Amino acid sequence: MNISVIGCGYLGAVHAATLASMGHSVVGIDVDASKVDHLGRGLAPFYEPGLDELLQHGLTTGRLRFSTDFADAADAQVHFLCVGTPQSKTSGDADLSYLLAATEALLPHLARRAVVVGKSTVPVGTVDMLGSILSGRPDVLLGWNPEFLRQGTAVKDSLVPDRLVYGVPGGKKSVEGRGVTAALDTVYEPLLCAGIPRLVCNYATAELIKSASNAYLATKVSFINAMGELCDASGADVNELSEAMGMDPRIGGRYLHAGLGFGGGCLPKDIRSFRTQAARLGVDSVDEWMGLVDAVNVGQRARTVEIARELCGGHLSGRTVTVLGAAFKPDTDDVRDSPALDVALQLAAAGAHVTVTDPKAINNSWMRYPQLRFERSLEAALDDAELVLLLTEWEEYRRLSPAAAGKLVRRRVVLDARNVLDAGLWQAEGWTLRGLGRNAGLRSSSLAL
Repeated sequence: MNISVIGCGYLGAVHAATLASMGHSVVGIDVDASKVDHLGRGLAPFYEPGLDELLQHGLTTGRLRFSTDFADAADAQVHFLCVGTPQSKTSGDADLSYLLAATEALLPHLARRAVVVGKSTVPVGTVDMLGSILSGRPDVLLGWNPEFLRQGTAVKDSLVPDRLVYGVPGGKKSVEGRGVTAALDTVYEPLLCAGIPRLVCNYATAELIKSASNAYLATKVSFINAMGELCDASGADVNELSEAMGMDPRIGGRYLHAGLGFGGGCLPKDIRSFRTQAARLGVDSVDEWMGLVDAVNVGQRARTVEIARELCGGHLSGRTVTVLGAAFKPDTDDVRDSPALDVALQLAAAGAHVTVTDPKAINNSWMRYPQLRFERSLEAALDDAELVLLLTEWEEYRRLSPAAAGKLVRRRVVLDARNVLDAGLWQAEGWTLRGLGRNAGLRSSSLAL
């Protein structure tokens, strides 16, 4: 099929490359000329494992191209809207202005009986808004196909997804929705033949499902982090607690790992949008629930700063602190709403001399937070540190030698805010190690300076 992907950011670039790998002829459209230039050379403008190779394969075969001109989408039979829906600057609502503008720009170039399919995460009612824009073209079909990508594994998530969801007019039993279903079945034929499950539902369900999924995952993270605080107060170990809980098949262990909490461009803004939707619909319980989940998550950052203060003898002013990690999670260079950088900024505001290092996110971090000091070299970042904080669990930090690190720092004190280090191994090398919710037996003698 001839397919266009409107919006070539994180979602759109991955989706376009994936569709081309399935044998479709794909054009990616974006108004950012620099981004289009990078993608046209087979280079993603962000770090995502495996994406450059997928882009280069699509370009080499001739099935993938990128453009800034919406007219280049005119031959497409199916158009995927992958435009960003960031949190509004003035409320918890999703900002739909980019999505609406992209739909209006695409409208003059839609072929007869074209299918327009949204993939962005949006509040309920968005499809109706797009339908109003397309109302002058009753021949155009409209559907919703939410994405479920995770940064760091987005290529795999696209090539081997957990499920496919189609939002169609009237839902799965409606005659009206058959055209959208048939078009998407053709698009995803290789995945369906491989046994990937497919769910057909109405628009509202498709609009809600990504936000609802993220709300549940966020709830699990905030729940175990709240349990971590309880473990600190009681002398229990949250890692052992979560392991035991995860053995219950009704609960499961995924997303039940205590630590600094979640960030990024999706989960935080999605639960805030979800909360706003619930309030607008009069569902107060969901509104209050999401508010608590958000508060627990943000509170982990202040809690980490207070533990750092304790490890520095009660005051941070003038202390030399090294932060391991800037990206909001490993295997990405995305620093949007990064818990690591939030903590680094709070430490610096308290007077600490903070150095941040990260394998991939230094450039993005420095451009957003020039007031912080960044160091590409891990060894240089550790030099003369009085306190080390592990805030993003990159594999190289998990494997960091406590003996080698100990030769570089001034004081062997580490705050493992992701609970991934082997406490016994680090303590054997003379380190004081603190975690979040796993401090029974980990505390050393007084650290007052």
